[in-house]
Amino acid sequence: MGSYAYKYCMCFTRKFRSPAADPPPDVRAAFLSAACSSGDGGLRRFLAQAQGEDPAEVDRILALLNGGGGGGGGIAARLVGPRPGPAPSLDDFFGFLFSADLNPPISTQVHHDMSAPFSHYYIYTGHNSYLTGNQLNSDSSDIPIIKALQRGVRVIELDMWPNSAKNNIDILHGGTLTAPVEIIKCLKSIKEYAFCASPYPLVITLEDHLTPDLQAKVAEMLVKTFGNLLYIPSSDPINEFPSPESLMKKIIISTKPPQEYKKFLKSKDNQNINGGLANLAEEGSLRRIDSNAEESDGKDELDDQDEDSSDEDDPKFQQDTACEYRELITIHAGKPKGHLKDALKVDPNKVRRLSLSETQLAKATASHGADVIRFTQKNILRVYPKGTRINSSNYDPMNAWTHGPNGEVFDPNASMPVKKTLKVKVYMGDGWRMDFSKTHFDTFSPPDFYTRVGIAGVRADCVMKKTRTIEDQWVPVWDEEFTFPLTVPELAVLRIEVHEYDMSEKHDFGGQTCLPVSELKQGIRAVPLHDRRGTRYKSVRLLMRFDFL
Repeated sequence: MGSYAYKYCMCFTRKFRSPAADPPPDVRAAFLSAACSSGDGGLRRFLAQAQGEDPAEVDRILALLNGGGGGGGGIAARLVGPRPGPAPSLDDFFGFLFSADLNPPISTQVHHDMSAPFSHYYIYTGHNSYLTGNQLNSDSSDIPIIKALQRGVRVIELDMWPNSAKNNIDILHGGTLTAPVEIIKCLKSIKEYAFCASPYPLVITLEDHLTPDLQAKVAEMLVKTFGNLLYIPSSDPINEFPSPESLMKKIIISTKPPQEYKKFLKSKDNQNINGGLANLAEEGSLRRIDSNAEESDGKDELDDQDEDSSDEDDPKFQQDTACEYRELITIHAGKPKGHLKDALKVDPNKVRRLSLSETQLAKATASHGADVIRFTQKNILRVYPKGTRINSSNYDPMNAWTHGPNGEVFDPNASMPVKKTLKVKVYMGDGWRMDFSKTHFDTFSPPDFYTRVGIAGVRADCVMKKTRTIEDQWVPVWDEEFTFPLTVPELAVLRIEVHEYDMSEKHDFGGQTCLPVSELKQGIRAVPLHDRRGTRYKSVRLLMRFDFL
């Protein structure tokens, strides 16, 4: 594989030999037992027995290899090609196992039952999907929306505000210095990219700050832009959401009563309405109207002391709201009356969406955990970042996930017996030398990599463990094994991080991924790593093994 030369002290050169990525002993043993020289029969047996693949998946992998797709190329031809011909080598077998496309750690195919009500699923959700940067002064654009849809996001949020002339609709983060983008531009991009990554329904959450005439204009735009893609619900109230399967390639609308814009209009007694937004920005109150800057961004704000009825039940609201607009709303949301416990009550005759900030959710799960779980079994609970996350960072979703399981009400903090044990072996890593410059991690030598492996889930299962550091190697070999007893494996996520050790500074980031334990494939697998923003590296991957005891 050659060597790498590094300069130090201005005039000296250090050379480091880069060893070949040799197959670990377990791979050699698997190759011998697979008896690949007998054609695809040996590989079929290996996939079924050692890797635990079901017959349909075995057929799919072999068909992929036979077709030469997935990056296998000549390796694939030798592994499953007809005889007589060149017998596959150990390197061919190793190349197959270390291919993240041919031998991934989790299935890339949808294999769950998608016919249950919409509320039974975790939904890949965006927040302020139109912002190109931070929450205070970045531009609004359709480009982040397109990128989100390409990644498979299934909920896009649009904050609708009247433009300066009050005759059209802009999308922007209200009460901040973010620059607007016209709603029609966002809608056209959504139509074009809605199902580029997934055929399952796309939800558009409309944060509404509009007058009735502009709501009617939005309704007209939605119908005209989306056409048959737009799901029009029945006029009768529903007591159960439809299923993702029944809404394939449909766009559905979710919104709440437009109360924030009304409150802004009512505030004219306290400030000049014409200069209200400008004054808020000048005074440094860069947040939404009627919001608590420390705890939320003001969306669907739940006030534990609010005893007033929802605006949606107000007859005056019914008259003021454009009928065409209301007819398009499939997932209704509103500000319920009363305290937190009241907000989480389940109505047997209708379903709805409730939104809480991450801080509100923490309080709700601490004091009303069982109520949160009961609510999410029938309704939709949307959790958004608190308003202080001005850099658009994400919150830890685990608290929400542990309070959203289907069909069971349990205490995620309770002491429970071990249900399953996961054994993880970290063999080696490769790909950094292709994806990074040779001085990216260390100016004077190859990197010193180590891997952290652990579990995120209920409190009893959470743990992180670490391999030893391999010095001066672009292809580190650890060959270390870890065991994780799990009390709630259904909610466990395997965390994998690679870092480069630095004696004098903060350790450098070398890649990460998170894999649902319930989705893990057993056996030897190639695990692709991602950057901090979740974008998969082209080449960086680990060779690992997963077994369940």
